Amino acid sequence: MISFLTCQFEYTEPSPNVFNYSGGDTILAIAENHGKRVRCHNLIWVSQLPDWVVNGSWTAASLTAVMKTHITNLITHWGGRCYSWDVVNEALAANGSWASSIWYDTIGPEYFFLAYRFAQEAVEKTGQDIKLYYNDYGIEAPGPKTTAAYNLVKELQARGIRIDGVGLESHFEVGATPSKDAQVEAKQGFLDLGVDVVVTELDVRFPEGPFYTAAGEKQQAQDYYDTVASCVEVGPRCVGITVWDFDDAYSWVPSSFPGQGAADLYNGTLQRKPAYYAVAEALQGVSCSVC
Repeated sequence: MISFLTCQFEYTEPSPNVFNYSGGDTILAIAENHGKRVRCHNLIWVSQLPDWVVNGSWTAASLTAVMKTHITNLITHWGGRCYSWDVVNEALAANGSWASSIWYDTIGPEYFFLAYRFAQEAVEKTGQDIKLYYNDYGIEAPGPKTTAAYNLVKELQARGIRIDGVGLESHFEVGATPSKDAQVEAKQGFLDLGVDVVVTELDVRFPEGPFYTAAGEKQQAQDYYDTVASCVEVGPRCVGITVWDFDDAYSWVPSSFPGQGAADLYNGTLQRKPAYYAVAEALQGVSCSVC
């Protein structure tokens, strides 16, 4: 499972050097009581920042110090209870250039590499085997953003900075999901660099209603099937798949994309959709009977 909001900067460091771990502690305790591992998400991102970070008067040096303190404190506090961290989230624009953020705009591209260096140093001090990931959307199929993500991995490696894997968010639209072959190609590109991949935020939303037609659900099932099957096909170094929200009633999609929805494996009354069975069949390596 993923600890999302409870690990965000605005909740964990609401004031300078004042840390609040209560939300994350609660999520981790629930996971541990049920024998589940937690991917902690995330350390550095453009969003979910407290006002004191967004509106501060920073130099590159002073904001770098803030970043180091934040990364070090979170990794140190939770240690191996987080089996992995998304160190930086969504650093790239659609065309493969750097995305604008308080971090990039103040520090420049070096912020990305510093974040991973600080994370590596903190992990080494814990003595725990905590994996360090980069996470983004739009890198699930070949294209300029995917190529840019490959280059980030290569640059970290060239500098001797640790990166263990890349998270592919996989927020898709019904009928516009990359093909299985395209997804395999993108994943294999990361694997060829020596890092793992993981599907981190999978959902397949309808861009408009009606949502629950037989034809629409059949296509949604195919899209889910192709995505999961691509992970299975590249082998055990595609280390996991997380679906983003449990059912349509609690999905993030309607509030973020008005008029869109029905993105999850269960409908709003907790009934399994064809996509649920498609995922199960993809995991078993058999043909899709509901696609």
